Amino acid sequence: MDVTLLSDVSAWQRRGGADTATEIAQQPALWEVLAQDLSRARDRLQAFLGDSLDDPNQRVLFTGAGSSGFIAEMVADAINAQWPADVRVVHTTSLLTHPALYLQRDRPTLLVSFGRSGSSPESVAAVDRVRSDVDDARFLDITCNADGELARRGAGRADTCTLLMPSASCDRAFAMTSSLTCMLLAALTVFDRSPWDARIARLKQIAGLAREGQAQWDAPVAALAQRPFNRVIYLGSGPLEALAREAALKVLELTAGRVLALANTPLGFRHGPKSTLDGTTLVVVLRSGQPLARRYEQDLLEELRRDGVAGEVLSIGPHSDIGADDDYTLTVPALDDPWLAPVWLGFAQLYALQRSAALGLTPDNPFPDGTVNRVVKGVTIHHG
Repeated sequence: MDVTLLSDVSAWQRRGGADTATEIAQQPALWEVLAQDLSRARDRLQAFLGDSLDDPNQRVLFTGAGSSGFIAEMVADAINAQWPADVRVVHTTSLLTHPALYLQRDRPTLLVSFGRSGSSPESVAAVDRVRSDVDDARFLDITCNADGELARRGAGRADTCTLLMPSASCDRAFAMTSSLTCMLLAALTVFDRSPWDARIARLKQIAGLAREGQAQWDAPVAALAQRPFNRVIYLGSGPLEALAREAALKVLELTAGRVLALANTPLGFRHGPKSTLDGTTLVVVLRSGQPLARRYEQDLLEELRRDGVAGEVLSIGPHSDIGADDDYTLTVPALDDPWLAPVWLGFAQLYALQRSAALGLTPDNPFPDGTVNRVVKGVTIHHG
């Protein structure tokens, strides 16, 4: 099958992947729009948050389901390290089944919800649950859909602040791509402790890096996706473990489960999951910008390449003198891993798109029978 590059929209239209390809390609431009939008929303956001993050008794819960939950995982620890407030992640899928583990009636709680559509049953129910179970509850809804349930229900409420992403980020395609990265970078920008102007400049810098990555990786990744790997394993440490989970989910979604994709940490991979390796397996290590983590990652890369059990072992991440044979690298500034995660995610999005097309699927709708839907259906919300 001929390789189709990301910019060939007409070819992607023929293959049923034009929306997905466009939404992957548009991300750097959208992040620049996001920077402008956040600058305009600065005063409103600061007024809503006040000095709550300086209060050790304040609980901040980042939440979402599926890809939105992985956003929460990528940002929560980095933000928690900057503030006295207790910042943690809990997926809506856990909050709804075990609310007593996460909610205290007398503990001030800010629920930060991520939602592309803002209308998934779990997102709406999580807000209702926190509002009913916590006396001092507030809500920051980060969503891509101005007409979604989160935006609609939060309108005009003093306890709710709705932060809308650029309109084009409300992906039309099945898989979350530009919606995810916009919401991720919005959360990092809003909750970072550095001066506001520095945050906006950083966001624009990330957009430039992503453009560079797309240009360098487009053709090589398209060629890689033609190889008949039927297993893909993404490995990442710290906040990049959630990035690995999101990268694996993209493969599962866009190949309709025909390619098995798993995620783990470089250190955790030896504890059993390494047994999944065979000649049809592609391993991708998402390299950290932290020197300590990179040494552990390099140890595993060298081990896997020496063993020769996997079909291919690749790595992607910041260029450094640790692991000079890294396969996909960029020279990047010294930033925390969550800020750079959207850049590395571009590789995984490209690979999932191209692998889907290589299998003869339609990436914009890999489940034409409706067994899996763009907005989750069939969830019954129980109360108790």
